[in-house]
This record gives sequence, C-alpha cells and structure tokens, in this order.
Amino acid sequence: RLNPYGFIETPYRKILRYMSSDNPDIQGRTPLEDIMDGDGKIIAESQKPITIPIAALVNALSPRDVKVMPYVTANEADTDYLSADDEEENTIGQATTPMDGKSQITTQLVEVRQGGSEAYTYVHPDDVQYLDISPMQIVSISTALIPFLEHDDANRALMGSNMQRQAVPLVQPQAPLVGTGMEWRVASDSGQVVMSGIEGIVSESTSDRVKILGIDGKEVEYPLTKFVRSNQGTSINQHPIVHKGDRVVPGSPLADSSSTENGELALGQNLLVGFMTYEGFNYEDAIILNEDLVKDDRYTSIHIDKHEVEARETKLGPEEITRDIPNVGEESLRDLDEEGIVRIGAWVTPGDILVGKITPKGETELTAEEKLLRAIFGEKARDVKDTSLRVPHGQHGKVTDVRILTKENGDDLQPGVTKTVRVWVAHTRKINQGDKMAGRHGNKGVVSKVLPREDMPFLPDGTPLDIMLNPIGVPSRMNLGQLLETHLGWAANTLGFHARTPVFDGAQDSVIEDQLARAWFVSESEAKDHRDLDSDHINWDKVDDYLSERGFDRDRLWSDAPSNRGTAREACLRIWLQEVTGEKTDALKPSELMQESLKISRERNLSAPIFGKQMIHDGRTGLQYDSPVTVGNVYMLKLIHLVQDKIHARSTGPYSLITQQPLGGKAQFGGQRFGEMEVWALEAYSAAYTLQEMLTIKSDDVVGRVKTYEAIVKGEEVIQPGVPESFHVLLKELQGLGLSVELLNEDIERFTQPETDSQEMSATLGAPLNWSDLSEEPLDALDIEELSLDELTVDAVEITDEEDDLEVSGASAEDNQDDTKDSLQSLAADESDESDDAIIGVDDEEN
Repeated sequence: RLNPYGFIETPYRKILRYMSSDNPDIQGRTPLEDIMDGDGKIIAESQKPITIPIAALVNALSPRDVKVMPYVTANEADTDYLSADDEEENTIGQATTPMDGKSQITTQLVEVRQGGSEAYTYVHPDDVQYLDISPMQIVSISTALIPFLEHDDANRALMGSNMQRQAVPLVQPQAPLVGTGMEWRVASDSGQVVMSGIEGIVSESTSDRVKILGIDGKEVEYPLTKFVRSNQGTSINQHPIVHKGDRVVPGSPLADSSSTENGELALGQNLLVGFMTYEGFNYEDAIILNEDLVKDDRYTSIHIDKHEVEARETKLGPEEITRDIPNVGEESLRDLDEEGIVRIGAWVTPGDILVGKITPKGETELTAEEKLLRAIFGEKARDVKDTSLRVPHGQHGKVTDVRILTKENGDDLQPGVTKTVRVWVAHTRKINQGDKMAGRHGNKGVVSKVLPREDMPFLPDGTPLDIMLNPIGVPSRMNLGQLLETHLGWAANTLGFHARTPVFDGAQDSVIEDQLARAWFVSESEAKDHRDLDSDHINWDKVDDYLSERGFDRDRLWSDAPSNRGTAREACLRIWLQEVTGEKTDALKPSELMQESLKISRERNLSAPIFGKQMIHDGRTGLQYDSPVTVGNVYMLKLIHLVQDKIHARSTGPYSLITQQPLGGKAQFGGQRFGEMEVWALEAYSAAYTLQEMLTIKSDDVVGRVKTYEAIVKGEEVIQPGVPESFHVLLKELQGLGLSVELLNEDIERFTQPETDSQEMSATLGAPLNWSDLSEEPLDALDIEELSLDELTVDAVEITDEEDDLEVSGASAEDNQDDTKDSLQSLAADESDESDDAIIGVDDEEN
C-alpha cells in the first residue's frame, strides 16, 4: 500500500512475547516464566507446554500478561506496514523461520536482516521485532514466478526474471506444469484477463463479447479485445473461456488474453526435454527442436506492424494520396482502391505499395531524354515524383486494418498535414532456426536445428523428445533450478497434476523423489492409455494390483503426511533393485538402499527411477544410447529477439554522399562494416586481392564499382580497381589545410586532379587510375607516411542485432543497375548509424 506521503509500504508480522492469561489460545503454548495462583502456588512451570487441564486453571486467574515463547498470529491487528526507511531500523526474520503448530519460533537462532544491510545474520528470537509475511516478499513479481529460485545463481535468476518480460505471446499458450502459485495473481492483476464483477449465469459467449445475466435479472456485457497491436508489435487477443449456461461468481475469469490459460499466466510451452549432446548441434547453448513443435504451431505467434504516411502542404503545392502514380504498372496497383489505399485482406510483400502518394517537383532543367519525349508526345508530363508508402524490406503479411485521418472529420493532425493514413499488416511467425529461446532460470539459447521427429531421440515407449539442451550449460552457470523443474515436471506430467513450489519455500528433494517414484509405479503398471497419448486418465486399479503383488499399499505410498515422506522412494528402490539384480531387498535399511542403488547404477550403466534419468534410443538407428539421460518436462519461452527481425542482406543500395561508402545498419538498408581490425586480419593472411576489393569496388571506388557491374553483366574480365572516393576526400582535406598535394604517374609527370565531382571525373578519366600508377618516392617526399583507408563500410551480407526504427526513403537497389548514369547517383538516406559524416540525401529522379 501507499502511505500518506506516497511511499510504498509492505506488511510484516509482529513478534509477540506476551499473552493474556484469560486467552483460550494459551493452551499448547510454552511459558518462559512460572505461572502462580493467588496463593503463590506454581500451576504452570516455565519451559513446559500448557496442557488442557493447566490451561483451565490459568484462564481462571485474574487477567495478567504471561511471557511465552515468541510467536506470530495471522490477525491483521498484529501486522504492521513499514516503509523502506522504517525497515532499516528493525530486525526482520524470514517467513520460513521454523515454527510449531502454535506459530511459536522453535529455533535457537533466527536468520534476519537488519540495519538495511544486504547481508543476513543470525540472532536470538528475543532480538527479532518482525517476520516477513511471505518468503517471496523480498523479490520482484517476475522473480517470484521462478520455481526453485533458491537453487539458482543470482546472475542467472536475474536473467530469467528479465527474459520473462521478453516472451512472445503464443497462439496456443500453456500454463506451466511447475509454477510458484503466483501465475494466477499476476494474470488477474495485469488486467488482461476479463473477470466477472457479478454473480450470475452466462447468457451469451461469442468471440468478441460475453454477457452475464445477474441474479438481480440485469444483463452485463463484457466486450473482448481482438487482435490489437502491442508496443512490441505482438498481438493482444482475448477469447472467452466460459460457455452459455455456466454459473460465475465475482472474480471468475470469463476470457483469456494472449498470454494466459484459464486465468493463469502462460508465457511458453511445456516441453519434453533431454539433457544430451547431438552431433555438436547444441554446442555453446544452442537448442535442438522437434519439427512437430513447428507443425503443431506450439511456438507460433502473431505479429502486427503499423505503417503511417502523411500528405503535407509543400512550397511547390500539396502532396496527394492517389492511385494515379507516375511510372508504376497496373500490376503494382492491383490491391489499391480508387483513393490509392490498399484494401483490407490484401497479402503484401517487400516493395508493395500500401498507400499511393505523389509530391510536386520543382521546375528543373530538362534532360535530353525528357526533351525528346516532349517533342514526340507534345505534352508536359505531370511534374510529380512517387513518394508512396511501401512495405519495408524484410516484412510481409496481410492487411488487417486501415484508418484515414483528415481535418474534415475533426481528427487532430499536425500543422501542415492534410491527411494521414495508417495501415496495419499482420503475419504469423513459426519458430525458426536462429530464434532465441529461454527457460525461467536464465538458461537461454538459440535454435540451431529443427530435426524431423523420426530423427529425434525417443523414450523406451517410443515418445520422441521435444527439445535437446546441452548438459554442459548447467554446472558452470549454477542454475540447478532447471533440473529440479525438469524432474518435478516429469512427475507432474505423468501423474496429471500442476505443481506449485513458491520461491524459498519450494518442494524438498525428498518430495520430488517420492513423486518420481509414484510416476514410475504408474508407468511400470501400464496404468496410462498409450493409445491416447494426450489422455491424463490413470487406471488406478492397475497401480493397486502392481503394488499389492509386490507387498506395498498404494494409499500409504500416495499419502502426503509428513510421517510418510520417503516411503514411496524406498518402495521404488526396493522394487527396482529386486528387478535389476533378482535378489530380495527386505534386509536392506533405507540408507543402504540408496548406496546399493548408486553402486548398481554405476556398475551396470543404469539409473534408478528416482534419479530422473532414462535409457533412450537414437532416432536415426533405433539403437540405445550408452548412458542414461536426464529426461523431464521443462517450461521454455520464445523471446522477442527473432531472426527474421535481425537478418539483413544487401547487394547494392544507398551510399553516403560525401564518402561514397555504403550506409550502415539494417534500417538504412546498409552494408556491413569492414573495420580496422578486419583489415588487419586480411593483411595478416596476405589476402591482397580480397583486401583491395574490400577497400575499392565493394566500397567507395565509384567508377570501379560501375565498371565491375558492367563487366559482370557482359561476362567480361573485371577491371583493376580505381581510386577510392575516400582518397579524394583526403586530398580535399589536405588542400583545405593549405597543402598542395600533387599526383604523379610512373614517368614522374604531374597528374592533374580534375576539380569536379565523381561523375564528371569518370567521364574525364575514361578508365580508373591504378594504385600501381602512383610512384612511391614522390609520396615519401611529401612526408605522408601512410594514407590510411582502414575504416569503411562495404556492400555485404550481415545478421545485425540493432533495434533501429529509422526508415530509408529513396531509390531501391534495382534503380542502381539501370545504367551507368543512375549507378553514379547517391541515393537518399537518413543519417547512418555507423558514419560520423552528415549525410545529405539526394534522389535519383531529382538528378
């Protein structure tokens, strides 16, 4: 809650040390002083629990405070709310402090935090003022969703906590088999789950609304959100989980959202996992998946992109949104309506027009071609340029919505804007090689291989694994919570229950071993229907028969009473040892059973059922693997870092106006940076021709790259590279400093550098200048030790990790390849991430 000053306060239970003698609850408590009657006779001795007869005598005394063992209650009156600065002034014990049935502290030392210190210390119970309400009180809400958090290293727990926020909502979400119990609370408090506010009966349940007829006869309607774009570009879609005629009460979930299942948070999928290597495909945290996950859409998600275009008033006249676009074929306009806006339901790919728009051009001097066209057709062509909104490279999908905003309709538009059109494009993404996945324990990795189900390793009953993780990724990361989750998940899946293990108060090892033993009894007795693998039904008669034949009672083995803890594990080991060795195990003590099981497991390369390992088979050969493998059910998330957003390839594209080097970054449709260190690498390998190509025709040798393209098209030999544009930039900079730099050829003749731009230079020189034409001696005489050209950007392919939102306008790569003249034009672009130069955009059509 918030205090009057707006600071957050959190509740703590007060440690109570006195109780009134007339309180009936004093029975069963342990006094820390002798209790005497009016005659001075001791009726209750110190340090001895008060029995029922003694409690009657104590209650009959005149009311007084009796000092008892420190205890806490669940009463709200005995709870204090403290702010962060109040907390530092008190000594606070953990919620998991050992207590008896009367909530009395039974331990001699209590683990506490005091004085705002991060370190935990131990103090006597008399020195403790408060206890936490819950063990998860000291961690954040996302950390409280990690089962077995206490077994994870802090760094990995931090990653697991953060990566849950990056999970992509899936089409078929699943709540975790092994959770912490907070999943329901997180989902309901998020506001994403539609909850009933009244008691009544569902009168209507459709895809977009739920109606409830209340007990007072009034009908309440709950509208549902359908396919709305989130800030991350994912889809928010609510769907009903109640049916007509269902009875609901206040707080009942009526509809799930994009990441919930039956009102519980559901960020990922429960997968059958094997911790094993496979031909090196899961080296370095890589992940191998079963193709069934792709086919069954287990990790398919819906993504929605929003595109916007504005028509503005310009100095040359208003921009116009229209279908009449110059130099565009009818094929490109097939999905546009009469206003030039794409129709809802159209499938669009990169480069397709979403909104047609033309912008008036200024009067420019006519080229020879345009003069010829005017002479032939005798009319003035419309002096406009195409500035249509197109689908960016790397995106595709189906148009789901279009909104048109105009001032006539009273929409709020920016000054100078006459019309705004917004287009939403949606598409599904199946999980793919290169996508990032993670568990809740910081165990992240990239999908390296999607194997056919017939190649996946399979269990003895023929079930193929869903996912393979590398066991090397566990010990060094110290996130053992994933293994405990795997084991408990296997038992939960086999026995058909959902496990809830709160943080710092989770299932003990003995409890997990008991559950694994029970799961083994069920599978050994063939109590599950193997014809219907999705069925959770267990034939308990078969389990009873299996256990009774071996001298055990199922009711006792399935009991969760503390006195029965470990009985299922012991029965499992006795039955397993007898089946493996053929010898009776009745004479072995429980401690000897474990030792004997470990010994047999090592000698015969087997694994006892309570160890959570199984002998599995290679899917390609059918042969059994040499060693047992840890197999279980683990909860895995698909993260927002998808390969489709990262991968980027370019042949040619926009260039920086000054350096003539390709721009950088995916958003600018840029090339890949070939930096100083990469130059050293090629120099170290004496890769002279590759290096020369990188420094010239693949980067800023303007003439050379055009001639090279021509040579490739005509099938001729590629000519020698020429002078890079950056060399001319260097010359200009030196001239700007007042240095007269002259170029000399082999005959020590002065070579005049034309005072023109690159296009005129190419026409003047005809052929590019070779580096070999430059004499070394005159350059040395100029005291120029080195003309460094080791930082540049090249046309290349890359997979980038940038999250850029900038967009490029200008001609596409194909425009560069029309003819030599067009190739020499610099394409318009925004400022490059990678370049320090300010980039001035120019457009092909303007030149």
